[in-house]
Amino acid sequence: MNNDNPSSYDAIVIGAGAGGLFAAARLQHQGYRTLVVESLDKVGGRASTTDVDGFKINDGAIVIECGGITERTFGELDIPWEIREPSPPILYRIKGKDVDVTGGGWGFLLQKLTRQGAKVVGGIGAARKDEGLPEEQITLQDWLNKYTKNEGVHGIFRNMAASVFAVGSEDLPARVFLTYFTRKSAFKRFGFHPEGSIGVWKALAGAIERDGGTVRLSAAVEQITLDGDRITGVVLAGGETVTAPVVISNIGPAATVGLLGVANVPADFQETVKRNDRPTAMITVNFASQERLIEAPGMLSFANSRRLAYIANFTDSCPEMAPEGWNLYVGTAVPKPSVGDFDEDAEYALLMEDLRETIPGFDQRARILSKVTTRDGWPPQRAVAGFDMSHDTPFVGLWNVGDAVKEYANGGTTACAETAEIVVGKVAAQFSPAAG
Repeated sequence: MNNDNPSSYDAIVIGAGAGGLFAAARLQHQGYRTLVVESLDKVGGRASTTDVDGFKINDGAIVIECGGITERTFGELDIPWEIREPSPPILYRIKGKDVDVTGGGWGFLLQKLTRQGAKVVGGIGAARKDEGLPEEQITLQDWLNKYTKNEGVHGIFRNMAASVFAVGSEDLPARVFLTYFTRKSAFKRFGFHPEGSIGVWKALAGAIERDGGTVRLSAAVEQITLDGDRITGVVLAGGETVTAPVVISNIGPAATVGLLGVANVPADFQETVKRNDRPTAMITVNFASQERLIEAPGMLSFANSRRLAYIANFTDSCPEMAPEGWNLYVGTAVPKPSVGDFDEDAEYALLMEDLRETIPGFDQRARILSKVTTRDGWPPQRAVAGFDMSHDTPFVGLWNVGDAVKEYANGGTTACAETAEIVVGKVAAQFSPAAG
């Protein structure tokens, strides 16, 4: 589809992160002339990939769920699905042994840890019925305490919460965790892209352009323009104005309010945004070696660790992510507290202790490529699951997508894909694409 007026579109998407690209690809595929505006020089946002000496280092999200809405979206948009699944996808380090619980479920996993595992399994079973779900204010840690004080069980659950929701069990509502693992896909299948996670986002950006849309990198939005309570477009850095009746923001509700101008935003909506602006935090160490350091072909999680939630092994599945002869890994942890301020140096020290304990001779055998903290304005999740806002705004033609407006009990890039599908459905119900 040709755009005869490059300053006028059916829809503008702010931010080429996961939610923004999923939304833009869906819109363009349905005939909406769509512009994606991204301030960075690459797609993917907080789930992109950076080259470090030939190693493809993921900036945030490291795994892509298979078999769920992300893969389904690729099928609907006729985009090749190039995710490689490790088998088994995850092993658990329990009492010094790496255990594969594939097919065994919660019962098998917990029985490896404690005789009290049956009690926890019973609690999970009860949660499959709505009346068995705990109250919203009960944290996952407090819910577990009702069944067991076993440190290994608590470690498994805390590290699962960290892996899926990027938050500690002391900050995550038990109801969210149990809903996810009893009613959602529960991340049973996942894999890696041989280009790093950016490969997924490059494929989506390519589909947008294939279908006639435009992706502009290194272009920042300075203002969202209004006519009363209706969206009219955006102003880019440098003063260029682009018009559209629809704007979808993937930069988070707080930043979106800033682009609208505080004076233009109803006070009650501003209050809601402030109340729900609860970013989480993660710390990671990216490292490599010329020998294989863990046996897990995908992810290795832990029953007992100071902070280390998991180690991911990329190069068993995707050797393209490292120079020839090298193995690439990441060790990731959620700090304490996982919401709010924390001692970054102390948290890294604990993570390093875990890595040295897990991998004997770590300092001699591993080459650290980078240490990365994601927090505050660049967090792994913009809102703790269970504290998400609505996609809707007080303005006609404006919606938010991404991990600050997730559906209940979802997380990560999967949640971003889900928000995009929902919001594009709302756009289609209210706006028709211009003929072109």
